Amino acid sequence: MAPHATPQGLGEFDLIRQYFERPVRRAALGIGDDCALLQPGAGCQLAVSSDMLVQDRHFFADADPFQLGHKALAVNLSDLAACGASPLAFTLALALPAADAAWLAPFSRGLLALADRHGCELVGGDTTRGPLNICITVFGEVPAPAGRSQALLRCGARCGDDIYVSGTLGDARLALEAIRGEWTLPAALRKRACTRLHQPEPRVALGQALRGLATSAIDISDGLLGDLGHVLKASGVGARLDAPCLVDRMACHGPALDAVVPAEHQLRCVLAGGDDYELAFTAPADRRDAVAAAAQHSATPVSRIGTITARGGLQVVDAQGAAITGHWASFDHFC
Repeated sequence: MAPHATPQGLGEFDLIRQYFERPVRRAALGIGDDCALLQPGAGCQLAVSSDMLVQDRHFFADADPFQLGHKALAVNLSDLAACGASPLAFTLALALPAADAAWLAPFSRGLLALADRHGCELVGGDTTRGPLNICITVFGEVPAPAGRSQALLRCGARCGDDIYVSGTLGDARLALEAIRGEWTLPAALRKRACTRLHQPEPRVALGQALRGLATSAIDISDGLLGDLGHVLKASGVGARLDAPCLVDRMACHGPALDAVVPAEHQLRCVLAGGDDYELAFTAPADRRDAVAAAAQHSATPVSRIGTITARGGLQVVDAQGAAITGHWASFDHFC
């Protein structure tokens, strides 16, 4: 991590050494030189992704630093999961208003606990003084035997494929709205929803289990409809989603939620809420048993929610097959 001036008190080199420097085991060279050195396994391709979290855009100023450290890495690991990659290493670029030990200690604990769980080493980055901004670049590896990549891409969905999602959707959006005071949720539901918002679980094991099985995949960061739309565009296909398979996609779903949040708004959270960091993927209809086995092997729940169609566009239909209309706009960083 490269040096920059920090406020009087804890210096940058001390900051890095105390909170982020660790010996590497898998990387060839980690923190301390101008570049880290990574050595992917034989017959593997390197998968790389970057995500930035900006205060007041992606998180509130009073965000719990432990949870923020977890989420900062989780959103990047989710990209690796969508590619079917195994985590290898990451870099951290961190702008801080001040070198505050009371913030840095829990932030680094949350960050590195998740990194350790997935065998992903911190190998470098940058620190500077400025408005709080967290940028992580993550590196993974995907098998490519004989030069044939096993990476999951967005462009392989085919007419007749089943559409699946992992885990639950919509709870993160519900939590955000509760924090803003738009809904008053029972304490247990609010806690469950806020956990989904602040500490998403990247589906790394599922992504790896889907190699050679899923025809396409994407992580759901900006909302199911918007992200699935990227798959449809890249694959040149359409989709039909079954509303009855979507209405219970929230972890908070049930009578207690129905009492305070209308059903149509719950569906909106599921379709366009964002911040879910689950996987949406497609697979041939005759591979349903294999998908179930992949879900079981990775200890990740998956649900079949629709079908890829030849016709362009995306429809949400009711139990009778009639189209449900609505304005479901996914998250856009510039809107």
